[in-house]
Amino acid sequence: MIRRVLLACLLAVASLPVVASVQPFPTTFKVQDIPVDGATIHVRVGGKGPAVVLLHGFGDTGDMWAPLATELARHHTVIVPDLRGMGLSSHPESGYDKRTQAADVRAVLTKLGIDRAVVVGHDIGTMVAYAYAARYPDKTVRLIVMDAPVPGIPPWDQIVRLPALWHFDFGGPDMERLVAGRERIYLDRFWNEFAGDPTKLDEGMRQHYAAIYARPDAMHDAFAQFRAIRQDAVDNQKTLAPKLPMPVLAIGGEKSFGANEAIVMRHAASNVTELVVPGAGHWLMEEAPEVTIAAVAQFVDGKPVAGSK
Repeated sequence: MIRRVLLACLLAVASLPVVASVQPFPTTFKVQDIPVDGATIHVRVGGKGPAVVLLHGFGDTGDMWAPLATELARHHTVIVPDLRGMGLSSHPESGYDKRTQAADVRAVLTKLGIDRAVVVGHDIGTMVAYAYAARYPDKTVRLIVMDAPVPGIPPWDQIVRLPALWHFDFGGPDMERLVAGRERIYLDRFWNEFAGDPTKLDEGMRQHYAAIYARPDAMHDAFAQFRAIRQDAVDNQKTLAPKLPMPVLAIGGEKSFGANEAIVMRHAASNVTELVVPGAGHWLMEEAPEVTIAAVAQFVDGKPVAGSK
């Protein structure tokens, strides 16, 4: 009888879904909170060599970059901030336009004693990365943008009308009340609908970020990131001439933004390399980490990117 009970318990445990954890940063990375104009930015810093900045987007935090940061830190100083109002950074009332957030990044690098860096962005981080390169072209060695449009950069007027992007205008007190306590439901929409294969975004990852976005002010400020996009479009239209001078790698998931990433960037930059990651959706670091990490590492080091054109 006891044996049957134990066997039943073991089978029940075996049938539970696997909950994987988000990969931690190496213990050699140091964590610090750096004050900037109007905010405090939570930053992870590790490695040694030429600097690389990794900027996250909505639905995750700087934690998403741990596998890439681990690889790059072998030969580079890697700086991974949480954007203002997100992750473990502070929650100011304003400053969510991407030009201001580019200034946050510049202030972080200055306080770390870093002059020039390669800048990498995904999702909202792509928008901040572009704003940084446009505002500080002499400080940007290379620019890598991943699977997101850039407000105001053609064909923005067509992109912004896509039904999948209805969340760009979602926000305000009533929307916050609808999402409060249901953050996981709202986030699952993005993780599922924008993925090429939603199963690649495992339960451990979902629980990790859902808990972060359930913290006080987290969703309010996430909505603020999107509400600022109209101002971002106005700001970015002023940067179209001259085009960005630094080399740019535009990465899109085949089942998401795809070749459109390079189409957008060729309107704004003079030297663009295009890479479409086969089979992947929007969540490139989760869905295709090997291909994404290899491509970023190659481009950071000025090497040809496998599969690019």
